[in-house]
Amino acid sequence: MTAVLRPAAAVGAALCLTAVVSALPAHAAGPWDSYGFDANGRSVAGSSDTGNATALAPGSTYRSSLPVDGTVYYRLDLDASSTVYVSVTAVPGSGTTVSATDGIKVSVQDADSHFCSIDTASVGTDRRPRPLTALGARDTSRAGSRCKDAGAYYVLVERVHRAGSSSDTWGLELATASEPALKNDGATSAPEDWNSAPPTPVTGEATSRRGSSGFARATPLGQGVWRDDILPGQTLYYAVPVDWGQQLYATAELGSSDADNGLVARALVVSLYNPVRGLVDDASVVYDGSQRAAELQPLPPVEYTNRYDVSDRVSRMRFAGSYYLAVHLSEQMADRFGEGPYDLTLRVRVTGTSTVGPGYAGEPDPRGVFGVTARDRDTAAAQGPTSTDDDTAMRLLAAGGIGTGTALLMGLGVWTVLGRRRAGAQ
Repeated sequence: MTAVLRPAAAVGAALCLTAVVSALPAHAAGPWDSYGFDANGRSVAGSSDTGNATALAPGSTYRSSLPVDGTVYYRLDLDASSTVYVSVTAVPGSGTTVSATDGIKVSVQDADSHFCSIDTASVGTDRRPRPLTALGARDTSRAGSRCKDAGAYYVLVERVHRAGSSSDTWGLELATASEPALKNDGATSAPEDWNSAPPTPVTGEATSRRGSSGFARATPLGQGVWRDDILPGQTLYYAVPVDWGQQLYATAELGSSDADNGLVARALVVSLYNPVRGLVDDASVVYDGSQRAAELQPLPPVEYTNRYDVSDRVSRMRFAGSYYLAVHLSEQMADRFGEGPYDLTLRVRVTGTSTVGPGYAGEPDPRGVFGVTARDRDTAAAQGPTSTDDDTAMRLLAAGGIGTGTALLMGLGVWTVLGRRRAGAQ
């Protein structure tokens, strides 16, 4: 018997497809479509004053926005023992005009306006829009901190804007995390001795692995050589599990070009962020058409006591978990060397034996953020290309602006092909 595809079934399938496309997050396309916001992030409005500031819960992700003028406030209701982190990723609109010093300033204050932390992030000499991430914190683990009392604290996000830059609103992603105190008091100074000699780079055949466009779904990477394509103006995110006692080394290589059209300063930038999205270190290269490598300087093994060091690149290697590699290719590459895509090679090495953690008195929030599981390692080491939320066909449909009618036609076509295959099989 020949299988017959009934029109009602085909239309139903197409409507289902359209419903799926319509249900995609609103940020799948728009002025900030270059960044992959967390699909589970709750939308909140930043307040112009502390009295109306929205409370942020530890272990949560939020979606907000930042106007060109003024400061937006958010509230944290904290106990007296936990250390709490709030990362803020600002996303300028595609094609917006920015200067080298445009950026954001993120600070945390107590109810009496004492600063608990201040961090900034700026566009840099590339002078092209890209995601910028800065970290705020209320740290109770440091002696002498004035920010240890229970109560209300405020996260302040300020736009650093220069004359001549666009005055459009930027998108924001805020991610919070809570770190419990230790069961027992330990050392209060950073380790003095650690192996700072760069290791031999990882070699061998590269495995294809597609990067993601945001922190939330960063592509897992383990030790090895990884191959990807990157476009001018694009930022790709990868997550490397690093356990207590382990050291991370990473290099990003930009392939050669057959064009010869001058130089691009900071053509490729590789930035390393810790599990709460605090910037650890970055490296960049000047590109002239020949292959170039941006190599992160050796970093200390992950230790709780690294937080007592005065250098951010040491103190932010303070806990185990997923360390994020963000790789950005300058938009200027398109002007000088073509639209691409360009060959990107990542060489990742994780050395050292995993050790026991510091002994927290409770659970962090989100749970497991400061640890590495066997599943994390297996996922990061998996061979072959992976597909993220940013690579799915449905997201491409939405981001490409394909309308309902086209989706219906595509659904009908897909259902027709399936009907023919079933008929042939029977």
